[in-house]
Amino acid sequence: MTTAEKIFEEVRALSETQAREVLDFVHFLKSPQMAGKSTQRDMSAFDRFGSVYAGPFNRDELYDRKVLR
Repeated sequence: MTTAEKIFEEVRALSETQAREVLDFVHFLKSPQMAGKSTQRDMSAFDRFGSVYAGPFNRDELYDRKVLR
């Protein structure tokens, strides 16, 4: 069974109002503003922080600091 067939079976069990909401969601997913969006986020705003700390990282030492006690 394909994904579309599974969706169809699930939607058949819904009320007409809920099925209409599912249809609206499908239209939203197919809309131009969603079509242009990438699954990867733009992290360029954080690039300037990339070289702030280049030393070794120890998570245990991070949480065992005087300021946190």
